Amino acid sequence: MSQPSSRANTKKTRTRKPVIGLALGGGAARGWAHIGVIRRLEEMGVVADIVTGTSIGALVGASYAAGQLDKLEQWVCSLSRLETARYFEINAGLNGFVNHQRLHNFMQEFVTPDGTLIEQLSRTYGAVSVELETGREVWFTRGDLEEAVWASISLPGLFPALPYKESWLVDGGLVNPVPVSLCRALGAEVVIAVNLNNRMPSRRDRKPIKNESDNNTLISKLTDKMRSYSDSLFNNSQEENGPPGLMDAIAGSIYIMQDRITRSRMAGDPPEIILTPAVSHIGLLEFYLAKESITEGGECVTRAEHSIQQYLA
Repeated sequence: MSQPSSRANTKKTRTRKPVIGLALGGGAARGWAHIGVIRRLEEMGVVADIVTGTSIGALVGASYAAGQLDKLEQWVCSLSRLETARYFEINAGLNGFVNHQRLHNFMQEFVTPDGTLIEQLSRTYGAVSVELETGREVWFTRGDLEEAVWASISLPGLFPALPYKESWLVDGGLVNPVPVSLCRALGAEVVIAVNLNNRMPSRRDRKPIKNESDNNTLISKLTDKMRSYSDSLFNNSQEENGPPGLMDAIAGSIYIMQDRITRSRMAGDPPEIILTPAVSHIGLLEFYLAKESITEGGECVTRAEHSIQQYLA
């Protein structure tokens, strides 16, 4: 579902093109929908001057601002369920179970080229994080782009907290899931917000996942081991009436929290346009469902095209 906010009903007369801001919300694996949103907006001639993001929104937004979105989209669309599982591991410190080196390599290649500074980007960019000890919101609008993204995606339990100026930073979605406020602070006059957590997922929403086949016996054995590991990550809710698995419980808690915070913050500072892709069936770590997520992101913009064009006319 997509709808304009109440601000969109106010007729305005403009003598110049407004400064357009894109606020990309958090939502873990649902975040590939942001790629589809960006693509469809640009097809409509709506190009963001300012991009802000929280969590996965910060990652996709950084890739877009750094001119890496084509590469990112191509890679995520080739990502398989088993390849996704390889990015996760239980480490000795028990401070997260993301394979840090693999993710760093991914970031360098598809998101933030080494040494890129935010002020060097082709458009204004900002990412949201939060201090773990104080709950203070931290905005990254200058400095190292990769550090900004790492700080924003450090979801407790999955990613280690990021050390920063004698404090520890974690996922910005804990305080500002859809960073409309940062967009406005950076100068946006019209904010298009993308909220990925507008509806709580139901286990009835989940689609069955087909096993990937392999005819090579040795590879099949290795694949079976990876499959059993990936099952523990992704298939937590096979019994509809059974208790939720670990990932489902974590994901459900995160979605509830972010939905409530988003509602509260948008009530005080509503964006001009709200886009809400229908991706509630995509689980926390199901990053391999990129194609359908991207497709829905684009279709969400298409459904709201009349409202968007009317407001920007």
